[in-house]
Amino acid sequence: MSFPGTYAPDVPDRAAVIMARDGTIRTFRELEDRSAQFAQLMWAAGLRPGDHVAVFADNNIGYFDAFWGTVRSGLYFTTVNRYLTAEEAAYIVNDCGARVLVASPAVAEAATEMLPLIGDCDIRLMFDARAAGFDSFEHAIAAYPTEPLAEQPRGSTMLYSSGTTGRPKGIKRPLDGTSITEPDLIGAGLVGGIFGIGAGSVYLSPAPLYHSAPLSFTTGTQSMGGTAVIMDRFDPADALAYIERYHVTHSQWVPTMFSRMLKQPAEVRQRHDLSSHQVAVHAAAPCPVEVKRQMIDWWGPILHEYYAGTELNGFCYVNSADWLDHPGTVGTPLIGVIHICDDDGNEMPVGESGAIYFERDVPAFEYHNDPDKTAESRHADHELWSTLGDIGRVDDEGYLYLTDRKAFMIISGGVNIYPQEIEDCLVLHPKVADVAVFGVPNEDFGEEVKAVVQPAEGVIGDDALATELLGYAREYIAAYKMPRSVDFRDELPRLPTGKLYKRILRDEYWSDKESRIV
Repeated sequence: MSFPGTYAPDVPDRAAVIMARDGTIRTFRELEDRSAQFAQLMWAAGLRPGDHVAVFADNNIGYFDAFWGTVRSGLYFTTVNRYLTAEEAAYIVNDCGARVLVASPAVAEAATEMLPLIGDCDIRLMFDARAAGFDSFEHAIAAYPTEPLAEQPRGSTMLYSSGTTGRPKGIKRPLDGTSITEPDLIGAGLVGGIFGIGAGSVYLSPAPLYHSAPLSFTTGTQSMGGTAVIMDRFDPADALAYIERYHVTHSQWVPTMFSRMLKQPAEVRQRHDLSSHQVAVHAAAPCPVEVKRQMIDWWGPILHEYYAGTELNGFCYVNSADWLDHPGTVGTPLIGVIHICDDDGNEMPVGESGAIYFERDVPAFEYHNDPDKTAESRHADHELWSTLGDIGRVDDEGYLYLTDRKAFMIISGGVNIYPQEIEDCLVLHPKVADVAVFGVPNEDFGEEVKAVVQPAEGVIGDDALATELLGYAREYIAAYKMPRSVDFRDELPRLPTGKLYKRILRDEYWSDKESRIV
């Protein structure tokens, strides 16, 4: 089973989607019918396999009508970050070549503002409402039959990088030529095969659907006959309440969510019955070791971690038991073979850090309209090896440990310093809500280490706190890695997906420099 429509005849009234805050439900029968109608609309409009559809929306229940209508038509589905400006969103719609744009009322202002910029996208629909230049999605699909298309080749996603290190690029994989009714890698292989999500599962998604992992796991859950419970935004107390309310069996998180839940008062953490919770998946960013230990102590050995990118050039996995034996690891590879290489592309000895490459014997992804970036992601001597730009090491048992993103490495006096270790230390301080560490200009050393901290609620960011944090860090961090100074912000520019827009912070300190070489 690999398509929610497969379940509609047998369990038509089972919830495929529940919106967590108000309990709104989309059943498997409704999802089947509405996605079929959307597929019919697009076929009638002349879209054919390989064409593109873009969705610019908040966590709206209609997201799934649009997704399944697209991928059951052999089309590419592109999500647009709901927080982008009209110009930024229009760039993605134009770059992917979308023929259809579906928006939601939550982004109506930006969606209407972008219309003059997307002249080649001639079908504009809006969930739940009409807006200037947009037709009602519901009204538009109602004119079409609920019958499936005569042929239903499997489409795919073409999602865009978050742009934390540059302008976002579309990550495109070739269509595999299979039917939507055949088993697929995400649903049957990963969601069902590794994490055990099936027809009786209830999966809680606290993150935005425009991001790769929430979209893949919620739709993968539906493809296995399970129910996806969607939060409109993450709130630590609400998340715990929803686990109890909806008898959640599976969930997925990012480390910043763990930190925020752990810092809730004891009465909030202990208020709800979490006994239904069997598997808590986490990914997207490395989790500080102590944060993960505390989560396992609280929730039990139900944490499952994976390391992969939207590009899916490789996939590592580790359960709680193996992680406790190898603290800090992101697992061993289930997809691909790992190679750790130096800057010249030479393989490094076991235990040494370098660029992480995955070797696969299938056609690799490409960055849409950017052959140079695609070439940069490949090993110069091995075309089947690709990298996401992460740095890590592998131990003698084959477990991978992430060091940092190569783009965020600090070179101070010729010494390589990776911010992640410093961030992992400082975020554990009770007066710290969030932290970013990066390099800033230093005339003598080229760069020096800077920490920018978001204080915990009710805490004042001042010189006294800076001194306290530096003293704390000094107990755990080698002297050459120590931040030379600490600045404070009311809030750091972190995506709801957990990724930090570190480039925005770092650029403030480099704005008067022509390059990052002092």
